[in-house]
Amino acid sequence: MNPRVMRAAVAVAMLAACIAVVTSPAAAAPAAVTAAASGHIKVGYFTQWGVYRRNFQVRNVHTSGMAGKLTHINYAFGNVGADGKCFEANAAGVGDAWADYQKGFKAGESVDGVGDVYNQPLAGNFNQLKKLKAMYPGLKVQISLGGWTWSKYFSDAALTAASRQAMVASCIDLYLKGNLPFIGNSTRGGVGSGYGVFDGIDLDWEWPGSEGNAGNVVRPEDKQNFTLLAAEFRRQLDAYGVQTGKHYSLTAFLPADPAKITAGVEIAPLLASMDFVTVQGYDFVGPWNATTGHQSNLYSTPQHTFSVDLAVQTYLSGGAPAAKLVVGIPYYAKGWAGVPTTNNGLLQTSTGPARGTYEDGTEDYKKVITKQGAVLYDSVAVASWKYGSNTFWSYDTPQVIAQKTSYIKANGLGGTMAWSLDGDTAAGELTTAIHNGLM
Repeated sequence: MNPRVMRAAVAVAMLAACIAVVTSPAAAAPAAVTAAASGHIKVGYFTQWGVYRRNFQVRNVHTSGMAGKLTHINYAFGNVGADGKCFEANAAGVGDAWADYQKGFKAGESVDGVGDVYNQPLAGNFNQLKKLKAMYPGLKVQISLGGWTWSKYFSDAALTAASRQAMVASCIDLYLKGNLPFIGNSTRGGVGSGYGVFDGIDLDWEWPGSEGNAGNVVRPEDKQNFTLLAAEFRRQLDAYGVQTGKHYSLTAFLPADPAKITAGVEIAPLLASMDFVTVQGYDFVGPWNATTGHQSNLYSTPQHTFSVDLAVQTYLSGGAPAAKLVVGIPYYAKGWAGVPTTNNGLLQTSTGPARGTYEDGTEDYKKVITKQGAVLYDSVAVASWKYGSNTFWSYDTPQVIAQKTSYIKANGLGGTMAWSLDGDTAAGELTTAIHNGLM
């Protein structure tokens, strides 16, 4: 996702005995069963902007085999304006209606091999997602609201009963009823043009009651208002579902940092309104820290305070039903440059972010596995990294995913969430590892 920054002080020593050099396991063969067969939730985020430089189209979710191994796709992101309402726009950093529903796809780019025509009211990613759902009837698609960049006005939207009612009504009207606006000279859009694309709404408020992106509105009462906002979403979604005869899901992306959980999440009351929640399982450290470390370790150690397990146990102790907790898994690496060879680069100083293809300090899984270096495994924290040419990359391998999926099953958790599908290989190596691990 756009950076989900959790700043942690990282110590500078770790026992070398817990380090072993390994090679990346080969991608597992595609399973013959459907994603829903295991009963676990398997969410993958599809990024609006991935269709550009990464050239990752909705069609790739099909051709990679990932679509048949997922239960949900979260489309990132929908924006919330200064008036506290959902909206569409074509403006840099504000909205991309072109990618969402205006862009025409040729036959060779389309999920079903049928190209868009000039006079159809719905095109873009939304239409491709609708086609993907037709091919995979068990697959659900949710619109994810906010994210790191677009959470600025969530606090205002959640502030009063009137503002909550208005926000929810606007989001349902735009994304579930599909009343997409005509923007610019495009003929795409119109009343009901986007109906049937989305099956629910994901709230990605980063973060209620505590620091997120610079400029975000933050209030102490965000914690209680988040619960009230979720309840209003649940009320209006259920009311609309009575009209259409279907259930509309409500989910949320929640922080892993216990301090942010305390500041912004009323665990049991919030989850009462949710179908499930996805828990941040990555960005525990990153190149914003001067010292290298594990960005997505399963277990805490004296040197790595944050972990997936710490977050899960925090939610469980606060009354969260285990089956509603879905663990986030990164499809990308965090990287540092100028790292000395001591301890194979782990818990060492750096000169700054490593060079990345799309963003310094971050690299897609499909890119990092092609880089030179040794792949190493920490059996105590359950984490992997690659070290070579004084560069350190922290990321999840299929070996780590196997341990995480075992943990999910052993603890009765709901499943996994992946950020984001465009980081996986063309054959869906990580998605396959998750799918096989949860069978």
